[in-house]
Amino acid sequence: MTYNPDLLDKAKRHPEKQKNVDQPMGKKPDWIRVRAPQGLAYGETHAIVKQFKLTTVCEEAGCPNIGECWNKKHATFMIMGEICTRACAFCNVATGKPDALDKMEPLRIGVAVEKMGLKHVVITSVDRDDLADGGADHFVKTIEAIRFKSPETTIEILTPDFKKKLGAVDNVAQSKPDVFNHNLETIPRLYPKIRPGARYYTSLRVLERVKEVDPEIYTKSGLMVGLGETLDEIGQVLDDMRAAGVDFLTVGQYLQPTPKHAPVERFWDPEEFVALEKVARAKGFLMVAASPLTRSSHHAGEDFEKLRLARANAVQKSGKISG
Repeated sequence: MTYNPDLLDKAKRHPEKQKNVDQPMGKKPDWIRVRAPQGLAYGETHAIVKQFKLTTVCEEAGCPNIGECWNKKHATFMIMGEICTRACAFCNVATGKPDALDKMEPLRIGVAVEKMGLKHVVITSVDRDDLADGGADHFVKTIEAIRFKSPETTIEILTPDFKKKLGAVDNVAQSKPDVFNHNLETIPRLYPKIRPGARYYTSLRVLERVKEVDPEIYTKSGLMVGLGETLDEIGQVLDDMRAAGVDFLTVGQYLQPTPKHAPVERFWDPEEFVALEKVARAKGFLMVAASPLTRSSHHAGEDFEKLRLARANAVQKSGKISG
């Protein structure tokens, strides 16, 4: 028998998906195409990531924007290892039993942020349901390390839901990240199939709780489209987000990582994303980023500046912080 190393690697990354029937991966429309990673700045970013033995979601999740972001020396650091305790049907991050936490990781990230001269950094993680606090304290230590090494850098975090970890959200929110992001990802009806380890209202409650702890923290959440959702269902999720005080919405096209992952039901046209952005802004979001290639941390630094300006304008008009 001839073995294909690529297939063996995918089986190792996603053992729980190997029983799934292969789903056809159709041709992507022209507006999904991106350039292959290249360029001097890309190489420098890659070198720093490897030098400090860091993990990026850009690589682990196969983000289509890695070339553009790394050429701008933007990277989203993924803490607490490369192995997730959950197995979402859309995600390309490896599933399995994670290693013990690396206690020096927060400091290495702080040093890397300083060396890269980042004005804005995004920190995300795998799900760590094996930890008593879901990794909340590791987020706090990472935020503290960045503030120590690079105090002018604004910090955006993209966290798990910390399901059943009492006090975890409060602990992270009290460390005062500039942006607290938790993605709802999809509509409630699709959770059992797309996010079987998560619960819609648990995720929604994370965002709501952050505002209760500190109303000044910007909250952010993201959705994927193309999984079989309807416009009415998306509209309801947007209303739920606004009721929870979410400031910033991102919406992007779902792209199927392998034949074993959930299939793309359809590709949304760019014009549909424009229309959805208008609807979201009308519902009161301070900032909306919606396009086929929009991802949670894409253009995060530039969007953060726009977000601050939008809040300043809203406060000037109403006399109170929106949310």
